[in-house]
Amino acid sequence: MVAYQIWLIIAIVLVIIELLTAGFGVICFAIGAGFSALAAGLGVGLTWQILIFVVVSLLTFIFLRPIALRFLNKKSKDVKTNADALVGRKAVVSERIDASQQSGRVAVDGDDWKAVSEDGSIIEKGTLVEIVKLDSIILTVKTPNS
Repeated sequence: MVAYQIWLIIAIVLVIIELLTAGFGVICFAIGAGFSALAAGLGVGLTWQILIFVVVSLLTFIFLRPIALRFLNKKSKDVKTNADALVGRKAVVSERIDASQQSGRVAVDGDDWKAVSEDGSIIEKGTLVEIVKLDSIILTVKTPNS
């Protein structure tokens, strides 16, 4: 087996490992192995191939990886997910909300949640309400006109 083929096999194995880990660390070494394969194909000696592998891997790890991580990990801090996304949404009272009876439920997106009114008032079944707070599994709601 020729040296460039060995470097290409190493690069392919490292790319596969990167696909399984997705941390953009192993790919830096795969890029280094790719450049070493190119050097081996051009007839460069083994010492230089190893040096090229180390230098290119180090440079991509230092300079390319942070840029890639910043690009790939773009997440908006303003986007609410899961139950936190319920705050500000509208719901329909499915069971009368009464603080004195410690009862009340609302339906939102087909899910039924235990609910309390923001000001302690009674809210009748069928009323459209706005979710103002989430506390564990209990929603605090208010009527839109209050």
